[in-house]
Amino acid sequence: MNDPQRKTFLSLDPLPDMVAAEARARTAFIQATPQTLDALVAEHGDSVEILASRGKQAVGRGLLDRLPRLKLIAAYGVGYDKVDAVAAAERGVLVTNTPDVLSDDVADLAVALLLATVRRLPQADRFVRAGEWAKCAYPLTSTLRDRTVGLVGMGRIGQEIAARLAAFRIPIAYHSRTPASVPYRHFPDLLDLARHVDALIVIVPGGKATERMIGAPVFEALGPKGIVVNVARGSVMDQDALIAALRDGTIEAAGLDVYEGEPMVPAELAAMDNAVLLPHVGSGTHFTRDAMNRLFLDNVLGWVEEGRVVTPVRECLALTSR
Repeated sequence: MNDPQRKTFLSLDPLPDMVAAEARARTAFIQATPQTLDALVAEHGDSVEILASRGKQAVGRGLLDRLPRLKLIAAYGVGYDKVDAVAAAERGVLVTNTPDVLSDDVADLAVALLLATVRRLPQADRFVRAGEWAKCAYPLTSTLRDRTVGLVGMGRIGQEIAARLAAFRIPIAYHSRTPASVPYRHFPDLLDLARHVDALIVIVPGGKATERMIGAPVFEALGPKGIVVNVARGSVMDQDALIAALRDGTIEAAGLDVYEGEPMVPAELAAMDNAVLLPHVGSGTHFTRDAMNRLFLDNVLGWVEEGRVVTPVRECLALTSR
Protein backbone atom coordinates (compact mmCIF):
# COMPACT_ATOMS: atom_id res chain seq x y z
CA MET A 1 0.00 0.00 0.00
CA ASN A 2 2.86 2.39 0.72
CA ASP A 3 4.21 4.35 -2.25
CA PRO A 4 7.83 5.42 -1.67
CA GLN A 5 7.30 8.43 -3.95
CA ARG A 6 4.43 9.79 -1.84
CA LYS A 7 3.97 10.80 1.77
CA THR A 8 2.05 8.20 3.72
CA PHE A 9 -1.15 9.75 5.09
CA LEU A 10 -3.16 7.88 7.73
CA SER A 11 -6.65 9.12 8.57
CA LEU A 12 -8.03 8.00 11.92
CA ASP A 13 -11.63 8.76 10.93
CA PRO A 14 -13.54 8.80 7.64
CA LEU A 15 -12.99 12.08 5.80
CA PRO A 16 -15.47 13.79 3.45
CA ASP A 17 -15.47 12.17 0.02
CA MET A 18 -13.93 15.18 -1.72
CA VAL A 19 -11.12 15.39 0.83
CA ALA A 20 -10.41 11.67 0.72
CA ALA A 21 -10.37 11.68 -3.10
CA GLU A 22 -7.83 14.51 -3.27
CA ALA A 23 -5.74 12.92 -0.55
CA ARG A 24 -5.65 9.65 -2.50
CA ALA A 25 -4.58 11.52 -5.62
CA ARG A 26 -1.70 13.32 -3.91
CA THR A 27 -0.51 11.02 -1.09
CA ALA A 28 -0.28 7.35 -0.14
CA PHE A 29 -3.60 7.55 1.67
CA ILE A 30 -4.74 4.99 4.25
CA GLN A 31 -8.21 5.14 5.78
CA ALA A 32 -8.50 3.62 9.24
CA THR A 33 -11.48 2.85 11.42
CA PRO A 34 -11.48 2.22 15.18
CA GLN A 35 -11.53 -1.50 14.37
CA THR A 36 -8.62 -1.42 11.89
CA LEU A 37 -6.41 1.28 13.40
CA ASP A 38 -4.18 -0.94 15.52
CA ALA A 39 -3.43 -3.31 12.66
CA LEU A 40 -2.78 -0.47 10.21
CA VAL A 41 -0.41 1.25 12.63
CA ALA A 42 1.43 -2.02 13.15
CA GLU A 43 1.77 -2.45 9.37
CA HIS A 44 2.44 1.14 8.25
CA GLY A 45 3.46 3.05 11.38
CA ASP A 46 7.12 3.31 10.39
CA SER A 47 6.24 5.21 7.21
CA VAL A 48 3.32 7.44 8.29
CA GLU A 49 4.22 11.14 8.00
CA ILE A 50 0.72 12.68 8.06
CA LEU A 51 -2.12 11.88 10.45
CA ALA A 52 -5.69 13.16 10.13
CA SER A 53 -8.09 13.43 13.07
CA ARG A 54 -11.76 14.40 13.33
CA GLY A 55 -11.63 14.33 17.13
CA LYS A 56 -13.22 10.94 17.68
CA GLN A 57 -10.04 9.13 18.78
CA ALA A 58 -7.26 10.29 21.09
CA VAL A 59 -3.87 11.13 19.63
CA GLY A 60 -1.61 10.85 22.66
CA ARG A 61 1.98 9.92 23.43
CA GLY A 62 1.28 6.22 23.00
CA LEU A 63 0.15 6.60 19.39
CA LEU A 64 2.86 9.15 18.65
CA ASP A 65 5.50 6.69 19.84
CA ARG A 66 4.25 4.22 17.23
CA LEU A 67 4.61 6.76 14.40
CA PRO A 68 8.33 7.67 14.46
CA ARG A 69 8.31 9.48 11.07
CA LEU A 70 5.20 11.55 11.79
CA LYS A 71 5.56 15.22 10.84
CA LEU A 72 2.00 16.58 10.60
CA ILE A 73 -1.29 16.05 12.45
CA ALA A 74 -4.17 17.70 10.60
CA ALA A 75 -7.31 18.17 12.69
CA TYR A 76 -10.53 18.47 10.72
CA GLY A 77 -12.37 21.14 12.73
CA VAL A 78 -11.49 23.97 15.06
CA GLY A 79 -11.32 21.75 18.14
CA TYR A 80 -8.25 19.57 18.64
CA ASP A 81 -8.64 18.60 22.30
CA LYS A 82 -8.20 14.89 21.51
CA VAL A 83 -4.72 15.66 20.13
CA ASP A 84 -1.84 16.04 22.60
CA ALA A 85 -0.43 19.07 20.80
CA VAL A 86 2.23 19.64 23.47
CA ALA A 87 3.59 16.13 23.03
CA ALA A 88 3.47 16.58 19.26
CA ALA A 89 5.39 19.86 19.41
CA GLU A 90 8.03 18.25 21.63
CA ARG A 91 8.59 15.72 18.84
CA GLY A 92 8.71 18.41 16.15
CA VAL A 93 5.30 17.39 14.81
CA LEU A 94 3.10 20.20 13.50
CA VAL A 95 -0.58 20.24 14.42
CA THR A 96 -3.09 22.18 12.33
CA ASN A 97 -6.83 22.82 12.59
CA THR A 98 -9.51 24.65 10.61
CA PRO A 99 -10.40 27.79 12.59
CA ASP A 100 -12.41 30.86 11.52
CA VAL A 101 -14.16 29.25 8.55
CA LEU A 102 -16.84 27.78 10.82
CA SER A 103 -17.23 30.71 13.22
CA ASP A 104 -20.22 32.32 11.47
CA ASP A 105 -22.33 29.19 11.15
CA VAL A 106 -21.60 28.05 14.71
CA ALA A 107 -22.46 31.53 16.02
CA ASP A 108 -25.69 31.55 14.01
CA LEU A 109 -26.59 28.13 15.36
CA ALA A 110 -25.85 29.15 18.96
CA VAL A 111 -28.23 32.10 18.78
CA ALA A 112 -30.87 30.02 16.98
CA LEU A 113 -30.59 27.34 19.66
CA LEU A 114 -30.92 29.93 22.42
CA LEU A 115 -34.07 31.33 20.79
CA ALA A 116 -35.50 27.87 20.17
CA THR A 117 -34.95 26.98 23.82
CA VAL A 118 -36.30 30.21 25.31
CA ARG A 119 -39.36 30.37 23.03
CA ARG A 120 -39.90 26.59 22.98
CA LEU A 121 -40.00 26.49 19.18
CA PRO A 122 -39.59 22.72 18.68
CA GLN A 123 -42.35 22.14 21.21
CA ALA A 124 -44.60 24.60 19.34
CA ASP A 125 -43.87 22.78 16.07
CA ARG A 126 -44.91 19.47 17.65
CA PHE A 127 -48.03 21.16 19.05
CA VAL A 128 -49.16 22.21 15.57
CA ARG A 129 -48.30 18.89 13.92
CA ALA A 130 -50.26 16.98 16.55
CA GLY A 131 -53.41 19.00 15.82
CA GLU A 132 -53.46 20.54 19.30
CA TRP A 133 -53.83 24.13 18.04
CA ALA A 134 -57.44 23.43 17.03
CA LYS A 135 -58.16 22.51 20.65
CA CYS A 136 -56.45 25.35 22.54
CA ALA A 137 -53.91 28.16 22.25
CA TYR A 138 -50.23 27.41 22.71
CA PRO A 139 -49.02 28.39 26.21
CA LEU A 140 -47.02 31.58 26.70
CA THR A 141 -43.25 31.15 26.85
CA SER A 142 -40.19 32.82 28.27
CA THR A 143 -38.39 35.59 26.35
CA LEU A 144 -35.01 37.19 25.89
CA ARG A 145 -36.43 40.58 26.72
CA ASP A 146 -35.87 40.33 30.47
CA ARG A 147 -32.64 38.36 30.38
CA THR A 148 -28.93 38.90 30.63
CA VAL A 149 -26.93 36.44 28.53
CA GLY A 150 -23.54 35.18 29.64
CA LEU A 151 -20.94 33.58 27.41
CA VAL A 152 -18.52 31.04 28.81
CA GLY A 153 -15.61 31.70 26.49
CA MET A 154 -14.85 34.77 24.38
CA GLY A 155 -12.66 33.49 21.56
CA ARG A 156 -13.37 33.85 17.85
CA ILE A 157 -16.74 32.12 17.97
CA GLY A 158 -17.71 33.70 21.28
CA GLN A 159 -17.15 37.16 19.84
CA GLU A 160 -19.29 36.32 16.81
CA ILE A 161 -22.08 35.08 19.10
CA ALA A 162 -21.87 38.25 21.19
CA ALA A 163 -22.02 40.43 18.09
CA ARG A 164 -25.25 38.74 17.06
CA LEU A 165 -26.75 38.97 20.54
CA ALA A 166 -25.96 42.70 20.65
CA ALA A 167 -28.61 43.21 17.96
CA PHE A 168 -31.22 42.01 20.48
CA ARG A 169 -30.33 44.95 22.75
CA ILE A 170 -29.93 42.78 25.83
CA PRO A 171 -27.11 42.87 28.41
CA ILE A 172 -24.15 40.58 27.67
CA ALA A 173 -21.41 39.39 30.01
CA TYR A 174 -18.73 36.73 29.77
CA HIS A 175 -16.24 34.53 31.60
CA SER A 176 -12.78 33.73 30.29
CA ARG A 177 -9.30 33.24 31.74
CA THR A 178 -8.25 36.71 30.63
CA PRO A 179 -10.34 39.70 29.53
CA ALA A 180 -10.89 40.12 25.78
CA SER A 181 -11.01 43.39 23.86
CA VAL A 182 -14.81 43.48 23.80
CA PRO A 183 -17.35 45.96 25.25
CA TYR A 184 -18.95 43.45 27.63
CA ARG A 185 -18.53 42.89 31.35
CA HIS A 186 -15.88 40.32 32.20
CA PHE A 187 -16.29 37.92 35.13
CA PRO A 188 -13.05 36.20 36.20
CA ASP A 189 -15.12 33.76 38.28
CA LEU A 190 -17.55 31.44 36.48
CA LEU A 191 -19.99 31.19 39.37
CA ASP A 192 -20.15 34.97 39.65
CA LEU A 193 -21.13 35.10 35.98
CA ALA A 194 -23.78 32.40 36.47
CA ARG A 195 -25.31 34.36 39.38
CA HIS A 196 -25.38 37.53 37.27
CA VAL A 197 -27.07 36.14 34.14
CA ASP A 198 -30.26 34.29 33.18
CA ALA A 199 -28.83 32.33 30.25
CA LEU A 200 -25.42 30.80 29.57
CA ILE A 201 -23.97 29.96 26.17
CA VAL A 202 -20.96 27.67 26.48
CA ILE A 203 -18.30 28.03 23.77
CA VAL A 204 -14.96 26.96 25.25
CA PRO A 205 -12.45 24.41 23.91
CA GLY A 206 -12.61 20.86 25.15
CA GLY A 207 -9.82 19.17 27.08
CA LYS A 208 -8.82 18.58 30.68
CA ALA A 209 -8.84 22.29 31.58
CA THR A 210 -12.57 22.60 30.82
CA GLU A 211 -13.78 19.07 31.56
CA ARG A 212 -17.19 19.21 33.29
CA MET A 213 -16.70 22.87 34.21
CA ILE A 214 -20.45 23.40 33.77
CA GLY A 215 -21.88 21.33 36.61
CA ALA A 216 -24.21 21.44 39.61
CA PRO A 217 -22.68 24.58 41.21
CA VAL A 218 -23.16 26.50 37.95
CA PHE A 219 -26.75 25.33 37.55
CA GLU A 220 -27.56 26.28 41.13
CA ALA A 221 -26.02 29.72 40.61
CA LEU A 222 -27.95 30.18 37.37
CA GLY A 223 -31.24 29.49 39.14
CA PRO A 224 -34.78 28.41 38.21
CA LYS A 225 -35.09 30.96 35.41
CA GLY A 226 -31.79 29.85 33.94
CA ILE A 227 -31.19 28.48 30.48
CA VAL A 228 -27.95 26.84 29.36
CA VAL A 229 -26.88 26.34 25.74
CA ASN A 230 -23.87 24.18 24.86
CA VAL A 231 -22.29 24.49 21.41
CA ALA A 232 -18.77 23.69 22.62
CA ARG A 233 -17.92 20.09 23.51
CA GLY A 234 -19.92 17.50 25.40
CA SER A 235 -16.99 17.10 27.78
CA VAL A 236 -17.42 20.61 29.24
CA MET A 237 -20.84 19.74 30.68
CA ASP A 238 -21.55 17.43 33.62
CA GLN A 239 -24.38 15.68 31.80
CA ASP A 240 -25.73 13.83 34.85
CA ALA A 241 -25.86 17.09 36.81
CA LEU A 242 -27.62 18.77 33.88
CA ILE A 243 -30.27 16.05 33.74
CA ALA A 244 -30.84 16.41 37.49
CA ALA A 245 -31.07 20.21 37.20
CA LEU A 246 -33.63 19.98 34.39
CA ARG A 247 -35.64 17.31 36.18
CA ASP A 248 -35.69 19.11 39.54
CA GLY A 249 -36.34 22.63 38.22
CA THR A 250 -32.93 23.90 39.32
CA ILE A 251 -32.80 25.53 35.88
CA GLU A 252 -35.58 26.18 33.37
CA ALA A 253 -34.26 24.62 30.19
CA ALA A 254 -31.27 23.60 28.09
CA GLY A 255 -30.35 23.69 24.40
CA LEU A 256 -27.65 21.22 23.39
CA ASP A 257 -25.74 20.57 20.18
CA VAL A 258 -23.06 18.39 21.83
CA TYR A 259 -23.06 15.56 24.37
CA GLU A 260 -20.88 13.27 26.40
CA GLY A 261 -20.48 10.01 24.49
CA GLU A 262 -22.21 11.33 21.37
CA PRO A 263 -23.91 10.22 19.20
CA MET A 264 -25.51 8.36 22.11
CA VAL A 265 -27.86 10.58 24.15
CA PRO A 266 -29.29 9.46 27.52
CA ALA A 267 -32.92 8.38 27.23
CA GLU A 268 -33.90 10.53 30.21
CA LEU A 269 -32.48 13.64 28.54
CA ALA A 270 -34.14 12.79 25.21
CA ALA A 271 -37.51 12.47 26.95
CA MET A 272 -37.34 15.90 28.63
CA ASP A 273 -39.71 18.54 27.30
CA ASN A 274 -37.49 21.35 28.62
CA ALA A 275 -34.49 20.32 26.51
CA VAL A 276 -33.92 21.19 22.84
CA LEU A 277 -31.54 18.65 21.32
CA LEU A 278 -29.56 18.93 18.07
CA PRO A 279 -27.22 16.32 16.52
CA HIS A 280 -23.92 18.31 16.62
CA VAL A 281 -24.71 20.42 13.56
CA GLY A 282 -23.05 23.72 14.51
CA SER A 283 -20.85 23.76 11.42
CA GLY A 284 -23.11 21.48 9.40
CA THR A 285 -23.80 23.57 6.30
CA HIS A 286 -22.61 22.98 2.75
CA PHE A 287 -20.92 26.40 2.72
CA THR A 288 -18.91 25.88 5.90
CA ARG A 289 -17.99 22.26 5.23
CA ASP A 290 -16.70 23.22 1.78
CA ALA A 291 -14.51 25.87 3.42
CA MET A 292 -13.32 23.40 6.06
CA ASN A 293 -12.49 20.86 3.37
CA ARG A 294 -10.41 23.40 1.47
CA LEU A 295 -8.53 24.66 4.54
CA PHE A 296 -7.84 21.12 5.73
CA LEU A 297 -6.40 20.23 2.32
CA ASP A 298 -4.46 23.50 2.13
CA ASN A 299 -2.72 22.52 5.37
CA VAL A 300 -1.98 18.95 4.27
CA LEU A 301 -1.01 19.65 0.67
CA GLY A 302 0.82 22.84 1.58
CA TRP A 303 3.04 20.79 3.84
CA VAL A 304 3.43 17.97 1.30
CA GLU A 305 4.36 20.29 -1.57
CA GLU A 306 6.03 23.27 0.10
CA GLY A 307 6.73 22.28 3.69
CA ARG A 308 4.40 24.95 5.06
CA VAL A 309 0.97 25.02 6.69
CA VAL A 310 -1.74 27.67 6.84
CA THR A 311 -3.20 27.35 10.34
CA PRO A 312 -0.86 25.79 12.90
CA VAL A 313 -2.25 25.56 16.44
CA ARG A 314 -0.70 27.78 19.08
CA GLU A 315 1.29 24.95 20.71
CA CYS A 316 3.20 24.49 17.45
CA LEU A 317 3.80 28.08 16.36
CA ALA A 318 7.49 27.87 17.27
CA LEU A 319 7.93 25.04 14.77
CA THR A 320 6.75 27.24 11.90
CA SER A 321 9.42 29.88 12.54
CA ARG A 322 12.35 27.53 12.17
